[in-house]
Amino acid sequence: MKKTLFHDSPMQDIVQQALMFANRAGKNFRHLKRWAKKGGIECFRIYDRDIPELPLVFDIYGDRAHLQEYSRVADEGAAHREWRKAMHAAASEATGIPLRLVALKERHGQSPDGQYRKVDSRAEDFTVTEGGHRFIVNLTDYLDTGLFLDHRQTRAMVGERAAGKRFLNLFCYTASFSVHAAGGGAKESVSVDLSNTYLDWARRNFELNGIDLARHRLVQADARRFLEDEARAKQRYDLIVLDPPSFSNSKRMQGVLDVQRDHVDLIRACTALLSPQGELLFSTNLRSFRFDAQALADLRCHDISAQTVPPDFRNRKIHRCWRIEKP
Repeated sequence: MKKTLFHDSPMQDIVQQALMFANRAGKNFRHLKRWAKKGGIECFRIYDRDIPELPLVFDIYGDRAHLQEYSRVADEGAAHREWRKAMHAAASEATGIPLRLVALKERHGQSPDGQYRKVDSRAEDFTVTEGGHRFIVNLTDYLDTGLFLDHRQTRAMVGERAAGKRFLNLFCYTASFSVHAAGGGAKESVSVDLSNTYLDWARRNFELNGIDLARHRLVQADARRFLEDEARAKQRYDLIVLDPPSFSNSKRMQGVLDVQRDHVDLIRACTALLSPQGELLFSTNLRSFRFDAQALADLRCHDISAQTVPPDFRNRKIHRCWRIEKP
C-alpha cells in the first residue's frame, strides 16, 4: 500500500494504523483467496479484530466486501471519522476491490432486534453462491447482510442430513438453512420468522433456487407460539434448527426473549416435536452463554462447535452449537 494514499491527513498514527490494517488484511486475503477458490467458497472472513487497536471485521462477498467497525461510541469526532475513512481506503487497497464496492458500517453494540433495523435504502441486492446454492445478499441496507458467514459449515451439515426429512427452521431470517435443506433433498420444510421483510427475502432465495413453495413453507409467527401450536397439533419433524437472537423484545412476539434464560424451554419445546430418530441443532452467538446441561440431562446433548465454526474465523467463539437428540 502506498503511503501517499493518506497524504492529506496530518495524523501519522492514522497512516501507520492504515498500513498495519492493509498489511494484515492483504496477507490474510491472499492466503484465504486460494483456500476459498479451491473449496468453491465466494463469501469468507479475512480480518476479525486481529489487531486489538483496529476493531474491524472484514468479509468478502464475491467481488464485493463488507467492512464493519465495532466501537462503543457512536461518534468520536473528526479525527475518528478521518480514521474510519482511512481504514475504508485501506480495505480497498488490501484486496483490490474498488472503494465503491466495499460497504462500510459502524456497529456500536447490537441493540435488541438490531438485525431488523434498516440503515440505508440503496437496494443494492446481488447474488452469491454457497455449496451450489444461490443467495441474495445486501451489504448496505441493513446491519446484517442476509447470509451469516459463521454458519457456512452448519448449513452444509443441514444439507447433508436433510434427505427425505421434514425440516423446521426457527428464527429463520432469510432461510438460508432451509435452502440447504431443500437442496439436500428434504421432503418438506417450514421456516418461521416474525419479520415479513426477511420472509420476503427468504421467498426470493427460494425462487432463485427453484424451490417448491408448496412443499417448503414460509410462516410469519412468533417462534414460541408456533411451537405451542405445533405441539397441540401433534406435528413431528426429523430435523430442527433453532438459532434464536440473544435477546428480543419485539412488540410482535409473546413476551421478551432472552436466550440465556429461555434456552432450556426452547430446546424442550423443539425436542417435543422431534420424530423418534430426529435431531435438533441449537446455536447461539451470545458470548457469555452458559448451556444448562443439568436441566437437559435427560437429552443427548453434544457440543459440536468445533465442527461448525469455519476455518476462516479467527474467533473460534463466534458461535456455539449443539446437536441434541432424545434418548
